[in-house]
Amino acid sequence: MPSFDIVSQVDMQEVRNAVDQASRELVNRYDFKGTGTTVKLSDEGITVESSADGRLDAAIDVLKGKLVRRKVSLKSIAGGEPKEIGGGRYKAVFTLNEGIAQDAAKELIKDIKEMKLKVQVQIQGDQLRVSGKKRDDLQEVIAAMRDLDFRLPLQYVNFRD
Repeated sequence: MPSFDIVSQVDMQEVRNAVDQASRELVNRYDFKGTGTTVKLSDEGITVESSADGRLDAAIDVLKGKLVRRKVSLKSIAGGEPKEIGGGRYKAVFTLNEGIAQDAAKELIKDIKEMKLKVQVQIQGDQLRVSGKKRDDLQEVIAAMRDLDFRLPLQYVNFRD
């Protein structure tokens, strides 16, 4: 029986490259000189720090631009509310969204079932497996999911006949 998986993954190499490019640009740009603005990738996510609130917003824009240019969806990052951390410094922490949470999976299943196609959907950890008798039905599901503007970036992998 044909099947495929719906997953939400982030290419960490591309994220690392985007953070490195943003960091280099912040070091070289004249308007960031002397502000101590940094962009770092760590286990908890991406941290942007600056000595001025306005420079923090500009650094976040630079980071987002680099992520988009590296084809990393902005839906895959969350958070980023600027906070004052003392000493006149500001910080924003972005977390990376990987995997499909239970509530998001149930929402996707509901959307697929509303299509009235003969397919079965199963939750398998942090991904969904869609299977059906006809390959055309599965391709219709993929097309409908691409049209759906979901809050997570979705990829369709392991298509098997």
